[in-house]
Amino acid sequence: CLTFFIGFIKNTMSPLYDVEGTAAPAVEPVAPAPQKVSFMRKWGPAMVAICAVIGVGATTHGFGVSELNEQQLNVRKLQEERTAAVMEMKDFDNSLQYSRMPERNLSEEDGGVMEYTRRRHRHLGDYVHVDVSDQFSQFGKISTAIIYFAYWIFLMFPNWFLPIGRPGIALGGGLTMVVWRYLLNIAGHGPTFYAERVIIMEPLFLLFGLMLTTIYLEKMERGGLFDKLRDSLDDPVNWKRSFKIMAMSTIGSAAVMNDSVVLIFSGVVVDLCVRHKVANSLPYLLSLATTANVGSALTLTGNPQNILIVSLAYDDIGWLEFAINMFIPVLTATVINGIIMFAYYSSELFPGSSGLTENVGIILAGNRTPEMLAQEHAYYARQAASKEAGEDEASGGWTIWSQIQVLVVILFLICFGIGLDVCVVSICAGAILMVIASYKRQHYDPRPDNTDYDVEGNPLPPKKTYDMDGNEIQPEEEELVTESETTLTEVDYGLLMLFIGQFLLIGSFDDTGVPQAFFNSSMGGCAEQMTEGACVYWFATIVTILSNVASNVPVCQMLAATFPYATPYDWLQVSFSATIAGNLTMLGSAANMIVAFQAAKVGDRTFTSERHAPFGIPSTIACLYVGTFLLASFHTIDECSQKLGTCVDE
Repeated sequence: CLTFFIGFIKNTMSPLYDVEGTAAPAVEPVAPAPQKVSFMRKWGPAMVAICAVIGVGATTHGFGVSELNEQQLNVRKLQEERTAAVMEMKDFDNSLQYSRMPERNLSEEDGGVMEYTRRRHRHLGDYVHVDVSDQFSQFGKISTAIIYFAYWIFLMFPNWFLPIGRPGIALGGGLTMVVWRYLLNIAGHGPTFYAERVIIMEPLFLLFGLMLTTIYLEKMERGGLFDKLRDSLDDPVNWKRSFKIMAMSTIGSAAVMNDSVVLIFSGVVVDLCVRHKVANSLPYLLSLATTANVGSALTLTGNPQNILIVSLAYDDIGWLEFAINMFIPVLTATVINGIIMFAYYSSELFPGSSGLTENVGIILAGNRTPEMLAQEHAYYARQAASKEAGEDEASGGWTIWSQIQVLVVILFLICFGIGLDVCVVSICAGAILMVIASYKRQHYDPRPDNTDYDVEGNPLPPKKTYDMDGNEIQPEEEELVTESETTLTEVDYGLLMLFIGQFLLIGSFDDTGVPQAFFNSSMGGCAEQMTEGACVYWFATIVTILSNVASNVPVCQMLAATFPYATPYDWLQVSFSATIAGNLTMLGSAANMIVAFQAAKVGDRTFTSERHAPFGIPSTIACLYVGTFLLASFHTIDECSQKLGTCVDE
C-alpha cells in the first residue's frame, strides 16, 4: 500500500503548465489513443481500501470489546420485558391488522405505547424477514446459497457467459429458485417458499411510473424541458461537465429519489458524451450513479431503504431531523467522492494535464491546457454553426407544451414532498403526460407526409387501385397511431423483470438465515454494542458487505427483526452505511443497475462491474469511514428510545 502511494504521488507531482501565452490549435480536438493502464494504477486504490477494511476488523477484534455497562444492561432488560409484555397481551381481532404502519402516538384511551408496540409487532410480520432458517436442512441451506451466489456472479459479470443479459439472468435465477425451493419442500429439506411475498411491488410501480414520465418528458417535444435540462449540464470543459452532473445528481437524489434521477438523466449523460465525442464515458456515468447514491442518504425520501426505515424504526424520526443529522456526513462524502473521481480519471477529465498539481491549478485558478482550449474552440464553433443553420430555433424559447411539462414536474415534486404515495404520484404524472402528448399529436403536430415525388421533386398523384371488376377502390381513412404502438413500447419492461428476479433470489436466500448468521458471527462481541465506540466502524463495514451480497433493503428488514428497539441514532448509521454501500459494486444499488441498463439501451456498454469496482471500492470505503466518524461525532438525534423509556435526563 505504501509503495503504491509513493509511486502515485511521484507520478502526479509536476510543475504547473502555463497556457496563458499558448495559442490554441484551430483543429478539431482528437481523442487521445487509449493507453494501457498498469495493474497498480487501476487496482492500487482498491487494494489500499481493502487493506483499510482489514485493519479496521483487526483493530476492533484485536483490542477486544468492553463488557456491557450498567446502562446497557438496563436497556437490554427493558427490551426483554417489553417484548415479553407484548407477547402476553391478549390477541386482537382481524380489525387491527393494518395495511400500513399504525399511528405512533396513540392516546392512552387507544392503549398508548403498548398498543402501538403490539400492532407494530404484528405489522412487522409483513415487512420484516421472519426467521424460518430452522426449517431448512443443512443440504437445503447450502444448495440454496450456492444457487444464489452462482446467479450473483452471473449478474455481476454477464459478459463472461452466454449473451442473455441481466434481465434474463435475474428472471431465470428467480424461477430457478422457485422450482428448487418447491423441490426442497417436497423432499422435506426446507419450508414453503411464498414467492409472492418477497416481490416488493412498490419499487416496481415506482419504476414503471418514472419510466413513463421520463419517456414523455423526452419525446413530447423537440427542444422541450428534457433538451433544456441536457443543455444546462453541457460544458466544453470535461471536468466542469462532470462537476455539473455530480451537483445535479446529488441535489436531485436528495430532493426526489436516486432511482428517478438516474433514470431521467442516464440518457442525457450518454447523449452529452456522444455530442463531445468522448472516448470514455465511464467517468460521467460514474459521476451520475455514485453521487446519486451518496446524495440520497441526506433525506428519508432519498432512496427505498430510507423510506422503509421510516416504517421500521420503533421511535419516530422526523424528515428535517434526519436531514440535519445527515448533512455533514453526506456533504463530506460527496466532496470525497468528487476528489477521488477527479484524481482517478484525471487523464479523461483534464486532457493534456501533466499531473495532480496542474489539475489543482486548472480547478482553482482557471488554467487550461492546449487540449482544453482546443475543445472549447471546437465547442463554440459547433454552436455558431448550428445557429447559422437555424438548428437552435426549436429550443430557443418556452412553448406552451414546455410550460405544461414544467407545471407537471412541479406538481410532481410538490406531491412527492408533502408525503403522498410516490408510486401513485409517479404513475399519475406519466398518465397525465401521456394524455397531453396524445392530444398534441392528434390536434397540433403536422400529419406525416406520405406523398411520393419524382426525380425532379414534383409530387406524384396517389396511385389508384382497382378491384376484379375494374371499379376503383377508394382509399380508407388513415388510422390514428396510438400510444400503445409508439411511446409505451419504449418502457423498459426488461428492467422490471430484472428487479422481480432479484427479489425472488434475495428473498429465498434470506430465508436460509445465512446473512443473519454472517452478521452475528462477524460482529462478535459488538453485536450488542453496534454503534458504540470502535464497534460502529465494524458495524458499518458488515452492513456494507451484506448490502452488496443480499441487497440493502433486505438488510434493513433483517436488522429490524433482529433489533426491534434500535434507537433513532442506530437507524441513521444503518441508513448511511446501507446507502453508501451502493457504490461498492454494481449490484450494490438499484441506481447502478438502472444506469448500466439505460446506457446499454442506447449502445453504451462501458458501465460494467469490472470497470466500476476499481473506482467504487476506494470511494465507498473512504466515504463510509469518514462519514461514519462524522455522524458519530456530530449528531443531535437520540441515542436512546423514548418509547422504550431508556432516555433519562442527565
